[in-house]
Amino acid sequence: MSVMRFVGANSREAMRQVRTALGDEALILANRRTEQGVEILAMAESAATSEPAEVVRQEPPPARQAAPVSSDPAQAFEAMSARLLEEMRDMRMLLSREKDTSPASGTSAGEPIMRIMLEAGFSQSLAEDVLSTLPEELALAHEGDDRAMAWLSRQLAKRLVGLEDEAAFMDRTGIVALIGPTGVGKTTTTAKLAARYVMRHGTRPVALVTTDSFRIGAHEQLRIYSRLLDVPMYALNADQPVSDLLARVKGKSWIIIDTVGMSQRDQRVIEQVGHLRGGDTSVRLVLLLNAASQPETLEEVVVRYRQAAQAAGGELHDCIITKQDEAGRLAPALDIIMRHGLRLLFVSHGQRVPEDMALAEPAELIEHCLASRVPLPRAVSRPAASEGVARGAGNLLGQGRRLATVLEALRQRLPAFGGLESVWNMLGLPISVQAQRLDTLLGEYPWPGQALGMLWNERRRVAGESWAMPDVALSAEGAWLALPLLQHRQVAGQQARLEAALEQHEIALHLLNGLPDGDAGEWLERQRLTWCSQVRGSLRVELAGERQTLSGLEAVAESVGQVRCRFRGEAARLVFASLPVGVKFKGSRRDSAALEVRAWFGQVRDEESGKILVRRFWVTPERLGEEVQPLLLSLLQSDVLPQLTRRAWQRLDASEIGEMRADVRLLMASGLATVAAHLDLAEDEKAMDLRAELLGLSGGKRRRRDVALLEALIQLFLVRDAIRHLGLGERESS
Repeated sequence: MSVMRFVGANSREAMRQVRTALGDEALILANRRTEQGVEILAMAESAATSEPAEVVRQEPPPARQAAPVSSDPAQAFEAMSARLLEEMRDMRMLLSREKDTSPASGTSAGEPIMRIMLEAGFSQSLAEDVLSTLPEELALAHEGDDRAMAWLSRQLAKRLVGLEDEAAFMDRTGIVALIGPTGVGKTTTTAKLAARYVMRHGTRPVALVTTDSFRIGAHEQLRIYSRLLDVPMYALNADQPVSDLLARVKGKSWIIIDTVGMSQRDQRVIEQVGHLRGGDTSVRLVLLLNAASQPETLEEVVVRYRQAAQAAGGELHDCIITKQDEAGRLAPALDIIMRHGLRLLFVSHGQRVPEDMALAEPAELIEHCLASRVPLPRAVSRPAASEGVARGAGNLLGQGRRLATVLEALRQRLPAFGGLESVWNMLGLPISVQAQRLDTLLGEYPWPGQALGMLWNERRRVAGESWAMPDVALSAEGAWLALPLLQHRQVAGQQARLEAALEQHEIALHLLNGLPDGDAGEWLERQRLTWCSQVRGSLRVELAGERQTLSGLEAVAESVGQVRCRFRGEAARLVFASLPVGVKFKGSRRDSAALEVRAWFGQVRDEESGKILVRRFWVTPERLGEEVQPLLLSLLQSDVLPQLTRRAWQRLDASEIGEMRADVRLLMASGLATVAAHLDLAEDEKAMDLRAELLGLSGGKRRRRDVALLEALIQLFLVRDAIRHLGLGERESS
C-alpha cells in the first residue's frame, strides 16, 4: 500500500479522513500546514511493517480529498527527502530561541560563558544553543562565577550521551562493525573491544572479522591480536554481505568486524555499509572519530557516514573517539558528537591493548575540556557559523535527544508526570478508546505511595468556564502531582471524600479552599489529621466572647515573620501574622462550642517596592501550633492553578490538536498548569536548569514566567510528537 496524502481545513478534519480511509490504527508519517489547510501523510500500520512506503511529489489535491501517491522509486526518494528536510526546517524554527548576537548589541547576557566555551574549543553554534537555556538567575554572572561554571558543566555533560552501564553494552550479543576513514584506528580499537569482552566473558563466545583486503598487512595485524587474545579470526571480502559469514561463526555470540577504511568522500561508503546490513542479520554500527582531525573533517565524516547508513536502511547512533593523546583539544570532537546526538561509548588514548581505552564519562570529559582552555583576545569576534545544510538532520536528532532528556527529567522530578504523558497520548484516538484508556489510567489513582496530602479546590465552576478546577495530590516532599483528580469522578460529600482519601490512599494532610463543613470538620478533628483552610476575610470568628470578621482583627494580630516566595509568576515576600480565635463549622449546632483555631493573616508584598499585592487569610487547628507556614504558602501559591488551567484549556483547542473528550482536555490542561506552577516556584538548581531548557522553547517572548513555562510545556509535547513522526524520538539507552 502506498503512502496517502490527506488535506483538511484543520487537523480534526484531516484526521477524520485518515481514520475513514485507513482505520484507527493508521500510521501518521508527517503533518504540516499548507495554504489549503492541514496536510497529513499516512499509511496503514500493516503496510508499514510489510513493504516500503513510496511517495512522489505532486500538486496538492483539492481540500477534503485523499490521494494515493504513485510509485516511481527515484521520484519517491526525492520527494521523501524533500519532505523530511522541510519538516526538519519547521521543527528547527520551533525549537530555536531567537537571540540578538550582533556585535552592535554590546555585551549580552551570557557573554562570559560564550567566551569560556570558545576558549575550550566548542563551536559558536553549540555555545549559542547552550546559552539559549541560560537561567535568568545567571544572566549577569561574571567569568569566574562558580555557580555559572557549575551550570555550564551540567549543561554540556547533559548533552554528551554516554553508556550508563558498560555491562549492558558488553552483555548484548550480536555483531558490532567498526566503521570510519582510513587511519582512524579501527584495527587497534577492534582488539581493545575484544579484550574487554574476553575479560568479562572469556574467549569462547567472541570472534574477530576483517574486511580489509586492501591495506598491506591488515589481516596479519588483526591476526596477531587474535592469537594474543586466543580468539578466532575470519576474513570477509569487502563486497560480501555479512550473511555469508554466519555459518562460519556459528556458536559465537559477540562478533567484532574491523572494516576497510574509506574516505568519507568515497562513493563506495554506501556500498560498504550496505554489505554490512546485508540479509536479515542485525549489525550494530559504531563510527570511529579521530580526535586529532580538524573539526570540519569530523563534521563531514559524521554527516557522510550517517547518510550512508540511512541509504543502506540502517542507523548509526554510536561512536568511539580515538587518538585522544594526539589531539590538542578534545572539545571539537565532543562538540560534533553532541550536536549530532551521537552516543559516545569509549575514548581511546594510545596503542596499548586494552589499557589505553576507557569508558566515556561525560562529566569527566567536559571537566577536562573546560580545564584545557586557550585564552582568546578580549576583543574576540564571534566566528561565523560553519554548519551547512547537511547538518540539519544531525541537529534535529540532537534536539530529539535533548527533548528526551527534558522529558526524563520531568518524569524523575514530578510524580505522575508519566500519567500526564499517557493522557496526552490519547489525542487522535477515537472518543470511545479515549474513554476506555482514561478509565484504566485513573482506576486507582493516585497510585500507592505517591500522595501524602490533597489540595481540595472549590466545588464550583471556574469563572467563565463550564468546568471546576480538579483537585491536586501532594507528594511527601510537598510537590504537586502532575496528574490532577477530576472532581466529577469522586464521591459526593466532603466528609466522604476525606474518608476515602484516608482509607484508600492513607492521605492525612488536607489543604482546603474554604472552611470545612460541620461533619467534615468534626471528622478531621476526631481523626487528629492535619488540615489548613484558606478563607475569606469576611469569615466571622470568636475572640474574647465577641464575633468579628477576620479582616477586622488583622490590626491586633501578632507578627510572626516573613518568607520570600513567588506569587503569580513574580518575586515577592509573604508577611505573616497570627491570632488564636474560635470558629464554628458551617452546619454545626448552635449550642456547640467553638473550635480553638489559629487565624493567619498574610500580606503578599512586591519584592522590590514593598507594595502590598494581595491579602490572604487562613485557619488552622490550634493544636498544630505555628509550624504550618509552609502549608499556608502552598495554599497561597495554588491560587494560580485555575488561571493557568484556563489558559491551557484555551490553547488545547481540538481544531488544532485533535479530537478529544472534555475530561481528557481538562486533565491535560490542569496537569500542564500544575507542572508549570511547580517549576516556576521551585528554587533548587535542577529546577533552574529545567526551567531554562523549557523556556528555550518559548521563543524568548516577554511574559510572566509561569505562563511562559506553560506555553513551553505545550510546545514540548507538540515537538515531541512531530519528532516521533520522523522516527527521531527517544531511543533505548543500551
